[in-house]
Amino acid sequence: MNSKTKIGIVICDRYRRCAGGKCFRAMRNKEGAFSIYTDIEVELVGFTTCDGCPGGNIEYAGEEMVKNGAEVIHLATGLVVGYPPCPYIDTFKAFLEKRYEIKVVVGTHPIPKKYLDMHTHLGTWENSAWKPLVAPTMSDEVTRANYDI
Repeated sequence: MNSKTKIGIVICDRYRRCAGGKCFRAMRNKEGAFSIYTDIEVELVGFTTCDGCPGGNIEYAGEEMVKNGAEVIHLATGLVVGYPPCPYIDTFKAFLEKRYEIKVVVGTHPIPKKYLDMHTHLGTWENSAWKPLVAPTMSDEVTRANYDI
């Protein structure tokens, strides 16, 4: 990899008013799914929503991000921790990877403790298909608690 990786972030439309604070903090601190960039500078080249179910903006956003130089697209943690989690996340990932031949990472900031506690209680992620989707953002207990705020 280069010493700099250009990324795009797609957030769930339920959080369309989100200013990206947790994602940007995690990107700056190399936490959550951004921990894969330990020795690499990260440059954000796109930040947008999916445009709501079933993800009408995924095609356009992916194309624009790639035109802007994105090498990796992150599907934001909100797609995983929302109530319910995004039912299209696998489709988004597969589409973007195939259509644009780009790496897609599920997750941005660490899963906040309050979301982990609730989803554990609800059994949301007990299905084995969710394990690899939540893994990049699971982090340690102290880090998760820091993202509750």
